Amino acid sequence: MPAADHRISKVTAAQPSRRSFLAGGFAAFAAAACGKLLPARDYGPNAEPVRYPDPDIVVLEPAFAKYKIGNTPIRRLHTGCLWAEGPAWNGVGKYLVWSDIPNDIQLRWLDDDGHVSTIRHPAGNSNGNTFDYQGRQISCEHGNRQVVRYEYDGAKTVLAAKFEGKRLNAPNDAVVHPNGDIWFTDPGYGSMMHYEGNKGDLELKEAVYRIDAKSLKIAKVTDEIDKPNGLCFSPDYKKLYVADSGSGKNIKVWDVVDQKSLEGGKEFAAMKLGDKHGIADGIRCDTDGNVWASAGWVGDGFDGVHVFSPEGQRIGQILLPEIGSNVCFGGRKRNRLFITAGQSLYAVYVEAIGAHIA
Repeated sequence: MPAADHRISKVTAAQPSRRSFLAGGFAAFAAAACGKLLPARDYGPNAEPVRYPDPDIVVLEPAFAKYKIGNTPIRRLHTGCLWAEGPAWNGVGKYLVWSDIPNDIQLRWLDDDGHVSTIRHPAGNSNGNTFDYQGRQISCEHGNRQVVRYEYDGAKTVLAAKFEGKRLNAPNDAVVHPNGDIWFTDPGYGSMMHYEGNKGDLELKEAVYRIDAKSLKIAKVTDEIDKPNGLCFSPDYKKLYVADSGSGKNIKVWDVVDQKSLEGGKEFAAMKLGDKHGIADGIRCDTDGNVWASAGWVGDGFDGVHVFSPEGQRIGQILLPEIGSNVCFGGRKRNRLFITAGQSLYAVYVEAIGAHIA
């Protein structure tokens, strides 16, 4: 792991307001350093301490203030991936698993000592991961165009590979309902390039699906979205949120009917922030109903995590030097937010509790 992040940012003569200072995430803005190049913040384990409160945990609205802890830093736990996605916390093993899609591996970070190792290779160019209520890992494989489950003996069970006789495009992210059903998105990114899977035709309209826990039959729950990406349930499982990383550039929400279907789809939150219009990727809810969304493809002041209230108001940000790709809550109290971003894995403690197990 490198000791420092070698990005540099140019400080201009214009002095920002306090609000733009925070929104821009400049942890060490030198008021008198016109035109001087400053080293960007180092997030690694050997970094110089950041002055509390961490300036890159940004309170945009008063509602977010109670979730920001004043004496905790954003830390980079690992780097060296090509494109990191799909973090999922295993409470029994006290580890985090995530995917490095182009390298076709799954990695594991141990809570005990921070050790990182490869847990699976090959991994089907897996993207999203989660755990069911029996502790079995569920993975969405780009390369094999399927959703799989790893059994207690290490065997792999294919849960979904086709719908109405056609191959799935490239399953992206999955969540598990308490009744055992698995809901997943299929935008097809892994079939659009060899880099993240195997390039091929998209045989189905991009959609969100549900795998019945008992019969393993697959039902399409909605295709009223361009590129369904990350998804999560509300704390009471009565709503489903889905990020549209395509033309919508937003997060949509539906009412869950009888635990099986969706109705009333509408925009929950737009990702546009000022003149910056990036996308949301992975999303997760906390127990208060806030939606924590990885965000990226804009740059400094946008990339990282955006936090939305249950009403869809953007209330806070966690700014990172890389493109936010996915999030999950973990740790013993489920109050540590793990973030995959670009080539790295980050984590920060927050005063929020993850609503669900992974």
